[in-house]
Amino acid sequence: QVQLVESGGGLVQAGGSLRLSCAASERTFSTYILGWFRQAPGKEREFVAGITWSGGSTSYADSVKGRFTISRDNAKNTAYLQMNSLKPEDTAVYYCAIDRRRIGVIDRRYYQYDYWGQGTQVTVSS
Repeated sequence: QVQLVESGGGLVQAGGSLRLSCAASERTFSTYILGWFRQAPGKEREFVAGITWSGGSTSYADSVKGRFTISRDNAKNTAYLQMNSLKPEDTAVYYCAIDRRRIGVIDRRYYQYDYWGQGTQVTVSS
């Protein structure tokens, strides 16, 4: 079973930046699609960004496109989410997750992902 651990969250002012990391416990991580999701209080978990195993294809929610960048370093079993120009509405718990069933198509539905990290809190103050 793959274990995922997120880190890098914190409190930042609007307009600031944060980089989240997602570290996996197994090298098989490198063969899976990875997604970043977030969940704000009282809201449903939503897709933020996804990346294929090779990093050759990425997908972003419209709300973060142009501000966030997803990447991965399979040699380090780690994925990243660089978040720039943060807004108060980006405040949420951020999760990384892997999809073991698909190869080239990034699914935006959270329930299609198999393994999840514990989440890291991101708070953006105005």
